[in-house]
Amino acid sequence: MGDSPDNGRGALQGKPENGGSPVRPVLLSSTVEELARFAPGLSAVGGAAGDVPALLQLAVAAGRSWPLPGEGRTAQLWELLASVAAVDVAAARVFEPHLDAVAILKQAAAAADAGEGSWGVFAAEGPGLRLRATADGAGYVLNGSKPWCSLAGRLDHAVITAHTDDGGRAAFAVDLRHAGVTAEEPEWIARGLREIPSGTVHFDKVPAAAVGGIGWYHSRPGFAWGGMGVAACWLGGAVGVARDFRDGLRKGAESGREPDQLALAALGETDRILVSALQYLAKAAERVDAVGTAAGSSSDWSEAQRVRGTVASAVDHVLQLVTANRGPGPLAFDAAYAKRVADLALYVRQHHGRRDDAQLGALTLKGDCPW
Repeated sequence: MGDSPDNGRGALQGKPENGGSPVRPVLLSSTVEELARFAPGLSAVGGAAGDVPALLQLAVAAGRSWPLPGEGRTAQLWELLASVAAVDVAAARVFEPHLDAVAILKQAAAAADAGEGSWGVFAAEGPGLRLRATADGAGYVLNGSKPWCSLAGRLDHAVITAHTDDGGRAAFAVDLRHAGVTAEEPEWIARGLREIPSGTVHFDKVPAAAVGGIGWYHSRPGFAWGGMGVAACWLGGAVGVARDFRDGLRKGAESGREPDQLALAALGETDRILVSALQYLAKAAERVDAVGTAAGSSSDWSEAQRVRGTVASAVDHVLQLVTANRGPGPLAFDAAYAKRVADLALYVRQHHGRRDDAQLGALTLKGDCPW
């Protein structure tokens, strides 16, 4: 299962690409040798950090060779996502949606496939905005607006949810290069995820192909699996922050400044938190592969909420421990560390805290719990 923050097993061995360097993997249950064939792509992430077109190319390549959830190697998929996030959190925000779209299209046996282009997944709703799907012959036409569409102006395609004429919701595959698609360029105030702005996209008579039936997108087991994949990215980002902390203590010791008991206690607590979360994520991956598509949607989502809530709490705690112990200096003068902290703090807010716990509580009240 999970080990210490760098898993004590060294870096992935492979020839770096694009100026990258060997990556220290975040392992759940694999060995370094089992991930070795992915080493070149992972090593390229560091060299491509901040370069969205280059990261998109790497994500598309990953979509051709990385495992899909629920097919026996879910832990390996989550290890790879976490390993990307440990290098650069924003890179994981590029990789995860594309890989999720590839999985969705396969789960739906959709006529559309991931092909050679880049994909996003847009399923958020927002006040005053509504995207409608109207039947048009053998396909559909989309009209309206969709919020929180990350990188929409740079992607080729998206799996997107829309409201149907019968009052339901369904998923559709759409070409974002169509003339009827207008992606707003948001004024991104946040210091985190600055290269991954999420704006509103407007659709005017845009053709779309159905992906699954009415209600399929949210009821499929893969919806929960994708949510847990996002949690793997959060956890990988926290591992990166923890590695910064430990590396800083090591450098200090090498220059004669040994860490005091408070710093060591914080590092030990960080280790406990991360190892516990890694072990939980590994067990969740085992369960996904064991039950596959036979799992009920309610049970799957309960487990996803447990995983996401547990990981989000772990990330918040690690961020607090590390930033409090390292102080203001690295946040002010260490660009990579400051970026990692800002990116992760924003990314993990995709978890809705007590509101998600309330949703889990409602499911627990119905008896959907193991205790």
